[in-house]
Amino acid sequence: MHAEANSRVKVLFICIGNSCRSPMAEAIARQDAADVIEAASAGLSPFGAVASLTKRTLEANGYSAQGLDSKPLAPALWDAADLVINMSGRAREQAFHAWEKVEDWRVEDPYGADAGQYQRIFGEIERRIRELAEKLRRQRETPQG
Repeated sequence: MHAEANSRVKVLFICIGNSCRSPMAEAIARQDAADVIEAASAGLSPFGAVASLTKRTLEANGYSAQGLDSKPLAPALWDAADLVINMSGRAREQAFHAWEKVEDWRVEDPYGADAGQYQRIFGEIERRIRELAEKLRRQRETPQG
């Protein structure tokens, strides 16, 4: 996967309920990596709403929760993605039929946990997105060929 000079990589973040981990990742990527990532999120079994602690954790860390919603993994979302980040806890080979563009991230599900757990998981997701963005920026600077 190579990011062209002015293009962004379409990254789809997936978890189970699209209520905690994947919306967090979407919000962080939108703010911190907008130059290289076009972020979206979805759930394998969407909860239907983004958890209030997800929104509070994002806002407490200076991120907007605006526009985040819990939605299913629609074929159009999958097809549009260049890279799928799987935080569902299921191995990509088990969770998806076509998994070549899927990268597994082992991220604990904070649903039902306390604010401290949400904050810890937020920090982990933020770090991983920073690493992904740095990798994509390096790829953009190094012409492939």
